[in-house]
Amino acid sequence: MYTGLQHAHSGLAYLVLLVLILVILWSLVGALSGREFQEKDRKIALIAFILSHVQLLVGLILYFISSKGYELLSGGGAMSDPVARLTALEHPVINILAIVLITIGYSRAKKLESSKAKFRSIYMLYAVGLVLILSRIPWENWIVTN
Repeated sequence: MYTGLQHAHSGLAYLVLLVLILVILWSLVGALSGREFQEKDRKIALIAFILSHVQLLVGLILYFISSKGYELLSGGGAMSDPVARLTALEHPVINILAIVLITIGYSRAKKLESSKAKFRSIYMLYAVGLVLILSRIPWENWIVTN
């Protein structure tokens, strides 16, 4: 089960990154072109919203069942080791913050009146969330093994 969750977390990450990039570009083009924000635009943003939350959920499950997550942090030696600190503290905290920003972007877009403001809320906050996610991916460990 643990290995399956690891593969799901790693594989889903590719999909989340791709969808976030596409939604950011879609919203940026929508804002710059002056297009009206429609139901399909909301649904496109919702896809990235849902996928990022599913990725967070899988990551949190892994964090609490893995020896590289919570156990490593509670052992006390994680702060002196940069790789352990990334895995046990920085990766989960920054990614939770990124998902919070994505959530705010989506929620604000539903409440705003003008189409340009809705698109702007999505592309700006989703982009900041994407940058945060990219900054804390453990690139050296991010290999899906067969």
